[in-house]
Amino acid sequence: MFVASGCGDVATYIQSGNVVFSAGAGVAKGLAGLISQRIEERFGLRIPVVMRTDEELGAVIRENPYLKGGVPEELLHVYFLADVPGAAEVGKLDPLRSAPDAFSVRGREVYLHLPNGMARTKLTNAYFDSKLGTVSTARNWRTVLKLYEMMSA
Repeated sequence: MFVASGCGDVATYIQSGNVVFSAGAGVAKGLAGLISQRIEERFGLRIPVVMRTDEELGAVIRENPYLKGGVPEELLHVYFLADVPGAAEVGKLDPLRSAPDAFSVRGREVYLHLPNGMARTKLTNAYFDSKLGTVSTARNWRTVLKLYEMMSA
């Protein structure tokens, strides 16, 4: 799908739903919607596609407030949002929803510190998507780093 859409250097990372590729600005502009449409046509599934450039992913890594605070990497996750939520939407989030889990919304990312792991948190995609009025996809910190490594190669 990516090659047919004009992308080059297409590579996937395990079975994580991640695709790393190169594309010009013209191709990249409408690519998320196009790939989502093609997935629906081919598989009958409505899957949102959330994209980040290598520069954006590098910023995600540099700006993680929990990493800066010394939290072990295996406790870190990121929700990548399709859109920047407004301040009113962010204000609807309950910081005590899943204590001791913690989150920080910064731009189009929600950084997570999950001491008890992703499987036990109430800070789910459905929660953030409903409160922030957008769609998200989650990745653990190890996957974020690997994707950035692939993008930088």
